[in-house]
Amino acid sequence: MNLNMKNFTSYNIHFYTDILFGKGTENDTGRMILKHGGTKVLLIYGGGSIKATGLYDRIAESLEKNNIPFVEMGGVQPNPRRSLAEKGIRLAADEKADFILAAGGGSAIDTAKTVALAIANNGEYWKFYNGVEPEKMAPLGAIPTIAASGSETSRSSVIKDDTETGRKMSLNWDSCRPVFAIMNPELTYTVPARQTGAGAADIFAHTISRYFFKDCPVSHIGDEFCEGLIRTVIRYAPPAAAEPTGYEARAELMMASFLSHSDLMGMGRSGPRGGEHALESQISAHYDTVHGEGLAVIMPAWLKYIADKGSAEQLERVARFGAQVFGVKADTQDPRKTALEGIEAFRSWLKSMGQPLTFKELGIPKDDLEKIVKRCIAHNNGTVPGFMELDENAVTEIFSSVMEQL
Repeated sequence: MNLNMKNFTSYNIHFYTDILFGKGTENDTGRMILKHGGTKVLLIYGGGSIKATGLYDRIAESLEKNNIPFVEMGGVQPNPRRSLAEKGIRLAADEKADFILAAGGGSAIDTAKTVALAIANNGEYWKFYNGVEPEKMAPLGAIPTIAASGSETSRSSVIKDDTETGRKMSLNWDSCRPVFAIMNPELTYTVPARQTGAGAADIFAHTISRYFFKDCPVSHIGDEFCEGLIRTVIRYAPPAAAEPTGYEARAELMMASFLSHSDLMGMGRSGPRGGEHALESQISAHYDTVHGEGLAVIMPAWLKYIADKGSAEQLERVARFGAQVFGVKADTQDPRKTALEGIEAFRSWLKSMGQPLTFKELGIPKDDLEKIVKRCIAHNNGTVPGFMELDENAVTEIFSSVMEQL
């Protein structure tokens, strides 16, 4: 079925972000920067892909057409580094840039958020990753080139502290949302199949973290939003990986990406949620593995632990996930059976997308198990929070279950 998705422009107070979606929308970059008050731009990106695809030239042409000068900083890596963000902060200050533009994946956008925070707060930024809420951030625009993190509209940012602790640090503040996001699904055509799968796993995780809430009334419409979004990823990620230039599949994944990390998915819910990101973050921080691939390993194991050790209500939630998302036949007499069949279907789907299911596949030695557990527990002050609180024994059991071949 060809839905022939059309270009659109949207603004929603729940997102705080102007969204330009569709083919050729990157040509409006200059206009959007002027709309949001930018007079000089710092462009932040990763490797050479935006130049190889012509995106860099189209951005530059749009800026020049609108008489907007810019400077640039490339070199952003996956699991973005604090040290490079500080280089960007110095460059922005020296050049008196008042608008930050990120082009690339979540790492480029998160680096740009760090720089934008510093510009607006007299060079201060690290305290905002340590629990202090900022009142403002310099205006930032995002042009994502992969459907994955959703950072283009989210209030989140993650940075690896490569200057001191080696840990990944994160923030979630309303002031940290980009003022606009330009989303052209064609910009994701060059993403390889395995990376497409890793991005899909990241989308899964952001939605799951809003689906598995602790001590929270279940909202029917909220559940429908989450379940429908994940089913969309299940349906469209395989054709996107198989036919990289298929616009419909790429467009659906890009929509799912930013919606998964918007507050729309968690509307009407509050309290501790998820737990999969807290389990994974220090793995990719210390081993420099792909974040989405680490989530692919963690998520089924985490759900299996909840099904085995959680309360009756928590088990019912995992069972619902299997039935509503993966179409497992619900066994009302044995919800654990439904839950386990759903988890197995989840693993099979991840494997079909080329994703790893064990730490061994990520290249993490078995002998490092104790160190992995200690890092995770230390970063979370002794207990991993979320849908089900996890102590050191629980984290050890989860990590042990995926250390070797399943």
